[in-house]
Amino acid sequence: MTVIIVTGTSTGVGKTVVTAALAVAAGAAAKRVCVVKPVQTGVATGEPSDMASVCRLSGCGDVHELTRLGDPLAPDTAARLRGLAVTPVDELAAAIAALAADRDVTLVEGSGGVAVRLDTGGRTLLTLAGHLVESCHDVRVVVTTSLALGTLNHTELTVAAILRAGLDPTALVAGSLPAELGLAERCNLEELPRVTGVPLRGCIPAGVGSWTSDRFRRKSVGWLDSSALLGG
Repeated sequence: MTVIIVTGTSTGVGKTVVTAALAVAAGAAAKRVCVVKPVQTGVATGEPSDMASVCRLSGCGDVHELTRLGDPLAPDTAARLRGLAVTPVDELAAAIAALAADRDVTLVEGSGGVAVRLDTGGRTLLTLAGHLVESCHDVRVVVTTSLALGTLNHTELTVAAILRAGLDPTALVAGSLPAELGLAERCNLEELPRVTGVPLRGCIPAGVGSWTSDRFRRKSVGWLDSSALLGG
């Protein structure tokens, strides 16, 4: 029972397309895969959620959104703003563990970065990952990052937080690779693994979130080092 936590150095770095590409890779490897969004925020009526985008791009229909909050804010902020009670992280973890019980791979897309509070008790995605480790799941953490200027600081801080939580970050993936690389992007392809100690296992081209499902699934097989990310 492998659980892959897809987190990011910030919001908007490409976690959803990375999650979709991983879902395609898992399906291509004949693995039973499901995708979970513990907390979705900021989706207005009629707008596609992250899980709807993953489903559309990857063709994986086994997707689950556990909690939704309407305001485009961190989950605990959005809940406090409206005076709402939200599902505690330990209950979210239990729900994910139940889904993972009869899947080979369960992909969990976080909200924002690792320090973002998912409930009003101050618990985070790292808290959730810890619960899953305790329930004997093989938990891997994939950090979606950028190659742009400033990424070294953001990515080092994210990796440091994961390590402090007692978890080993599995890989970095660049979530939105520009068609033409500037000086910072070219250097950071090598600098990110050097300064973090975490290998870069894939690059997702910018703009692929608007592609058709057929095109996405056909092209995505070349974007990730699937064997390193998914394991045996």
